[in-house]
Amino acid sequence: MATFEERYDEAMFAFSTGDYDGAIARLQAILAEDPAYFDARLSLGMAFYRKGDYAAAILEGHRAEALRPDEQLVHTNLSLFYLKSGDKQKAEHHGLQARIASWKTAGAAQPSPPPNPELELAKPKPSPPKLPDMPWKNKPKIGGGDAGRH
Repeated sequence: MATFEERYDEAMFAFSTGDYDGAIARLQAILAEDPAYFDARLSLGMAFYRKGDYAAAILEGHRAEALRPDEQLVHTNLSLFYLKSGDKQKAEHHGLQARIASWKTAGAAQPSPPPNPELELAKPKPSPPKLPDMPWKNKPKIGGGDAGRH
């Protein structure tokens, strides 16, 4: 028997070829066994959307939201689904929720990868050291120059 990932890949292949009914059937079969399979839940909503069934897309979008309420893509999808269904107010609400979710993700402390010396930017060369003032070089010359010529 195929793993969930393999079955999910088959559903996504059906989706990518425009076989939305096939994708929906495969995703629903996965979710019947594991209702918390987030990617399948999110994809099911998009498959319904592509088929034009906005009410079912919204329902699945909210089921995905119950699994991951702070997921940016969930709210982005719901905003799209509501917009297509004609509910601009709810579309704007979920658009804002998507933006807030993106800020939360951007503000989260994420470990930095170790620096790669090959990818570092070129650093400017240091400027030469400033020499001390040399007052003897600034003395006017005696007996020469333009002072006596008028």
